[in-house]
Amino acid sequence: MDLDYLVSAFVTLLVVVEPLGLAPVFVAATSGLEAPMKRAIAFRAAIYALAILAGSALIGQRLLGAMGISIPAFRIAGGFLLFSIASEMVFGVRIQRDSKAAEKALAEHVHHLAAYPLAIPLMAGPGAITATVLLASDAHGSVTLIASLIAVIAGIMAICLVFCLIAGEVAQFFGTAANVVLTRLLGVLLAALAVQFVADGVRAFLQG
Repeated sequence: MDLDYLVSAFVTLLVVVEPLGLAPVFVAATSGLEAPMKRAIAFRAAIYALAILAGSALIGQRLLGAMGISIPAFRIAGGFLLFSIASEMVFGVRIQRDSKAAEKALAEHVHHLAAYPLAIPLMAGPGAITATVLLASDAHGSVTLIASLIAVIAGIMAICLVFCLIAGEVAQFFGTAANVVLTRLLGVLLAALAVQFVADGVRAFLQG
């Protein structure tokens, strides 16, 4: 088993999903609900997101092939998308957007909070789906690595679930300032990963 692959997958998805950033959004989205309902929403959101990302890992590359999109081209486009998300994290746009998504869900009396905005787009948004497909392509068809990637996804979702379950305590302990600082640091790391994706894509595209 390739330890470097597992570490890369874990770090990439951890940065993209950003479980810690879910805490304040979860608190806002479930404000006024009873504790059992909050726990049920958290579990459902984690399961939905796990299903979405696991499906992306299993069939994402085949879907691209059916559409005539090469992996290098998708890697370049995905790198730009991840860089866009990273820039939002660095400049604080993502926090505002996620908060507005939660407020919009409440304002519209959305009953399926687990699906929106928690599972989509927070836990399994475009960035996470893109990263998952790219990581799956790096497995080069290895069943062991794909299974490992799904295990990593399950681990990330478990972390998200824990942060949702203790969201109130986390938000109170870290406060807004600490969350902003951490989000921007993670954004810089994600930007570096995005540049690496683009560089690898360009290299593979030119060699092909």
